[in-house]
Amino acid sequence: MPYDLWYWPQIPGRGEFVRLALEAGGIAYRDLARAEGGLNALAADLRRPRAQPPFAPPYLVADGMTVAQTANILLFLGERHGLAPGGAAGRFWVNQLQLTIADAVAEAHDTHHPVGVGLFYEDQKPEAARRAREFRDARLPKYLGHFEQALQGAGPWLAGEHWSYADLSLFQLVEGLCFAFPRRMAGAEREWPGVMALRGAVAALPELRHYLGSDRRLPFGDGVFRHYPELDAA
Repeated sequence: MPYDLWYWPQIPGRGEFVRLALEAGGIAYRDLARAEGGLNALAADLRRPRAQPPFAPPYLVADGMTVAQTANILLFLGERHGLAPGGAAGRFWVNQLQLTIADAVAEAHDTHHPVGVGLFYEDQKPEAARRAREFRDARLPKYLGHFEQALQGAGPWLAGEHWSYADLSLFQLVEGLCFAFPRRMAGAEREWPGVMALRGAVAALPELRHYLGSDRRLPFGDGVFRHYPELDAA
């Protein structure tokens, strides 16, 4: 039976990290909220009584379980479908990388919503400008520098000779950063050559080529990664 993936249908968001793993792993799944009437179906499913309810999408329904939180879903898929190393040290390493990627995604989101997620961007523009400057100057290079260092100790992938779900997620993080901060990321190949080489390697994976070129790959826009020119600078 295919897995059921639930996520907001209009944006790639955090659900895209799960989709990349499902697609690259050749794992059968149904992206239920993207069907006709999917948003109402998602709202109804979130209200359905469960012994272990998810806080929010994305979540995966598999074998009677509801597995929520992006890193937790990927840990589940990694162990069950060989998308992570088999040994304990490798599994925890890949999960550690994924959790760090999640931190970076959250900080990228907060550049345009630093005060409150329920407010419009226009209601917090001065705070967003200050937050984005600190992210561009300090936090973004710290995160990408960490992944650059990790690749130097492994290679060609984060966990060695084969890609894992963490490589797919780092690809998505970099794609989002390049969309949101094109001026800041213009020199990325010089600053973090290993990270940018990994981005290209994931984009060229035969397992992902069809998906990345299809209309099922949602474009960035009004989601976690947003491009506001006034928040970007070299």
